[in-house]
Amino acid sequence: MSHPTQADTSGPASTQVAEAPAAHASQFALLGQRRFAPFFWTQFLGAANDNLFKFAFTVLITYQLQVAWLPPAMAGLVIGALFILPFLLFSATSGQIADKYDKARVMQLVKSLEIGIMLIAGFGFMTTAVDMKVYLLLGCVFLMGLHSTLFGPVKFAYLPQHLAEHELTGGNGMVEMGTFVAILVGNVVGGLLIALPGIGAQVVAAACFALAVLGRFTAQMVPASPSTDPGLKVNLNAFSETWRNLKLAHTNIVVFRSLLGISWMWFFGAVFLAQFPSFAKEVLHGDEHVASLLLVVFSVGIGTGSLLCEVLSRRHVEIGLVPLGAIGMSVFAVDLYLATQGLGDAPAAMYTVSDFLARPAHWRVMVDLALLALSAGLYSVPMYALIQLRSPASHRARIIAANNILNAVFMIVSSLLAGALLSAGFTVTQVFLFTGLANVVVAGYIFLLVPEYLLRFVAFIVTRSAYRLRIKGEHHLPIEGAAVIACNHVSFVDAVLLMAASPR
Repeated sequence: MSHPTQADTSGPASTQVAEAPAAHASQFALLGQRRFAPFFWTQFLGAANDNLFKFAFTVLITYQLQVAWLPPAMAGLVIGALFILPFLLFSATSGQIADKYDKARVMQLVKSLEIGIMLIAGFGFMTTAVDMKVYLLLGCVFLMGLHSTLFGPVKFAYLPQHLAEHELTGGNGMVEMGTFVAILVGNVVGGLLIALPGIGAQVVAAACFALAVLGRFTAQMVPASPSTDPGLKVNLNAFSETWRNLKLAHTNIVVFRSLLGISWMWFFGAVFLAQFPSFAKEVLHGDEHVASLLLVVFSVGIGTGSLLCEVLSRRHVEIGLVPLGAIGMSVFAVDLYLATQGLGDAPAAMYTVSDFLARPAHWRVMVDLALLALSAGLYSVPMYALIQLRSPASHRARIIAANNILNAVFMIVSSLLAGALLSAGFTVTQVFLFTGLANVVVAGYIFLLVPEYLLRFVAFIVTRSAYRLRIKGEHHLPIEGAAVIACNHVSFVDAVLLMAASPR
């Protein structure tokens, strides 16, 4: 190459400097660019609206309505099942649509569909006929699940069309952070609005409609994203199409194992998220506000871990972070179990948030939960970026759609397995411990099947502890195609250092 890339190494006393790509100062700078900002706010508003609507409806059923055929104890389960069902039925079709048509146009049509759904939901919230209200709102839960199913493949296939390789990790981190913040905001706002005396349902209806309209406005600003396979003939058979896309993903073993790894992360996370209310009440002896506090801590942890990926990876797709995240997920899940063993007997009255925070032992629980979630962010973001980078552009959305189906299946299995363990007499904390130990087995199995994860992890650790690495001219190393890198001296560690210097 006419402009060589140099990787200079020295002992621990030297400094570590990495030339930053000139595209932008940080991942946050993407929020000022049209290629990213309208897309980011469109997905943020959609996720917030999903959760505002679902949580407000759940609270409505649980506390305000008396419906004989839908008892409060079953409301959350039914609403969650209806929302996830479209992912199983329509993900394969939505992936084909995202590959066949302009992604910006698909986003705009999906957000127009959201406005129609929220109009129906608004009528459902305001009608006085209880059975009709519940039927309409349950139907809208299914339709909002369909809305998310259609949007999912577009969301992750859009990024590689508009972001460079060194921006993918940061862009995915921003999306992951935005999604969990939107979930948190939607749940909190939905709970507050539906509780307004006399007018809660009407205010929720207005808020959902306003968010849908605002999301449609931001979608209109998303730049054109041309079709990657305009000649595609849509196969309406979801089962055969899903199998075909999984077979395609299997041709690249790293991509396929990454699909399984992401699905396992959703399995892992679903166990904890689903058990927060009972964990707060039965183990921590806190009221419903303590359960909300746990959700806040978990969401902030995921967001922080997602944003850290760009910094730690030096703005490349660094899958060496994945084993680091997996280790953290298991370590802090086990320590969360240990931290709850000495909390003492239940108090006379449930702890309020202030009472809960006043006890030092509870801070260890929150730190464990935050670091567990941070580790999950480190684990998932590089995998998403790797799938986007290494999947064929013509089939990228369909592979992501197949991943959405796997995610849904893993989440359903996690609910069934957690329910079976609880029914068998296991405590909530024992379920957490079981999940953390299972993560050791599953993650270890994936990393042994795909040694690239562990090799890059070793390179990541070595070049940030025993050695300091300074990289000059890394932009001269092409993302694809032939390149020759020659070491200017002979050392057994050169192979590791070259691996750390290049995401390839």
